[in-house]
Amino acid sequence: MGTTNTFSVLFWVKNEKGETGRGIIYARITVNQKRVLVSLKRKILLKLWDSGRKRAKGHSVDARQLNQYLDSVQSRFFHCYQELTSKGKKVTAKLIKAVYLGDGENSKTLQELIQYHSRKIESTLASGTIRNFGITEGYINKFLAKEKNTTDVYLRELDYKFLCDFQNFLLEYYPKKHPREMSHNTVMKHIQRLRKIIRLAYHLEWIDKDPFMRWKTTFEKKEREFLSPNELSNLETYEFPIERLDRVRDLFVFSCYTGISYVDIMGLSLDNISLGIDGNNWIMTKRQKTKTSIKIPLLDPALHLIKKYSDHPMTIITGTLLPVITNEKLNVYLKEVALLCGLKKNLTFHMARHTFATTVTLSNGVPIETVSKLLGHTKIATTQIYARVLEKKVSEDMNDLREILKKNKGIT
Repeated sequence: MGTTNTFSVLFWVKNEKGETGRGIIYARITVNQKRVLVSLKRKILLKLWDSGRKRAKGHSVDARQLNQYLDSVQSRFFHCYQELTSKGKKVTAKLIKAVYLGDGENSKTLQELIQYHSRKIESTLASGTIRNFGITEGYINKFLAKEKNTTDVYLRELDYKFLCDFQNFLLEYYPKKHPREMSHNTVMKHIQRLRKIIRLAYHLEWIDKDPFMRWKTTFEKKEREFLSPNELSNLETYEFPIERLDRVRDLFVFSCYTGISYVDIMGLSLDNISLGIDGNNWIMTKRQKTKTSIKIPLLDPALHLIKKYSDHPMTIITGTLLPVITNEKLNVYLKEVALLCGLKKNLTFHMARHTFATTVTLSNGVPIETVSKLLGHTKIATTQIYARVLEKKVSEDMNDLREILKKNKGIT
């Protein structure tokens, strides 16, 4: 025969030592007339606390947020009580407190996992990747606050519906200072990052199974822009009236002939130039993003730019191979460069890497395996995102094939 428990949660404020007029909010859990206190580590002015309602007074933003938090805490305490009851365990106030604070079985929360993941990646991933995870974590918190009316959830509460709801939230969310809502692919990237975080919980055995196992991310294929040979030539030969734009163009062109990304170019120095196996100058470095080693033979246009800036005041001060400029300013100035050169494309620095992969190498007959090695990719499939066979190259290859077929048939 089951035993009926009496259970309640009340909030109250206790005066903080050394501070007048301010107190710390506590939750008092009572089960069968036995009580324990849980500090919520939240402070409030005593005059703003309604001792009758056990909530903050008024309708200010701070009051509403605090009351929402207290509602979510009360809900979590009740959830702990229900879970213990459903398992047929003896329910005590101390046990509910232990489960709530994470000392009980299966009581890990999403925020605990996010914090653990952040510590894990802080010394293993590139700064840009860590920043992207931080952005995703921000959206997770916004989603919990708006859609779930809470600041945290237990990992055992995560399911397929949670991910569907998160996707819908992102699709409808309009980021501040953005010209439009998130694209489908951006939403998928955020979900990918959340899945990586959740998969870590599975490997840590914080959850019994991956709740998103059946989820499949889908990406829309985007045509990656690059400069044609004529556009690249016009950019290289244009004489800019402003030295600032001349430097920006040179950095872009250097990437067009090496395939090196912005962050890796900014870290290059003379120490990165060595004689290669062929006796020519090569750039040898590691990609910051993946820590992959890259060895790139220097083509003449890239060598010319290195010599141009070898005794430039900016490179002498910084000790770098080329002038240093922030990525944000670089991409802003590239808009000016495009305008002056008559380029209709949305010129970004990453387009130089696409140009190297497509216009400079693949369209000139460099095998995709070699291009993949030059770009520092670990898989050919990654290179195929950049690579495309141009119509001009298709035409040339088919004309060569026609000549071969004619010779085989004895046609002159």
